[in-house]
Amino acid sequence: MNGTALPAEVTKFNALAARWWDPTGPMRPLHRMNPLRTGWIADRLARAHGRPGRGQAGRDLAGLTILDVGCGAGLASEAFARLGARVTGIDAAPDALAAARAHAAEGGLAIDYRAAAPEELQAEGLAYDAVVALEVIEHVADHAAFLGALAALTRQGGLIFLSTLNRTPRSFLMAKLGAEYVLRLLPVGTHDWRMFVTPGELGAGLGRAGFTVADLTGMSMDPLGGDWRASRDLGVNYLVMARRR
Repeated sequence: MNGTALPAEVTKFNALAARWWDPTGPMRPLHRMNPLRTGWIADRLARAHGRPGRGQAGRDLAGLTILDVGCGAGLASEAFARLGARVTGIDAAPDALAAARAHAAEGGLAIDYRAAAPEELQAEGLAYDAVVALEVIEHVADHAAFLGALAALTRQGGLIFLSTLNRTPRSFLMAKLGAEYVLRLLPVGTHDWRMFVTPGELGAGLGRAGFTVADLTGMSMDPLGGDWRASRDLGVNYLVMARRR
């Protein structure tokens, strides 16, 4: 499999496949974060397609096509599929995809999971209403090539959604040292702080790839309850929506 995926990163996440769907396991932070990420995306995607509404009841994605890049075992893919979207999930980690397929089958969800890099789908000429890459760009080798491949997979006027980590001293303390070494919320070595992406860098990269940033929000965790909420604080985790020009 070719593309921007780093082999060491693929190996790292492949090893987590067996416990990906365990809400108390090594992917616990993603389980807690997922309702915020997917809800924020679904609200904006529904609104962009003339389906306004508030909260869960207003998130009508029926018939919309979504590509979930770096889908892992399918946390986000399943959330979108339950809202009616036609979801394709791609990942370079075969064990994670096996877990995704098994879990979707248990839930009666028809999700097209493929062992592929975005560059491979690009070669097939595929295009989607929305392309989603959540906590992925900080794990790829070439940001410009990755964003270019995502752009090619987004239909004209379509939307791209990315979530990632800002490269700040606070993110080093909280998302690297705190989450991995102190609180043990993530396996040690999950992140390389040097690969984190600032909002300015991501916005510039999206611009060069033919996108206009349309929305941006921080994601903040309640240190006591562990729940996540949208906020103005971009210092650690953040979400971006951009429209293809």
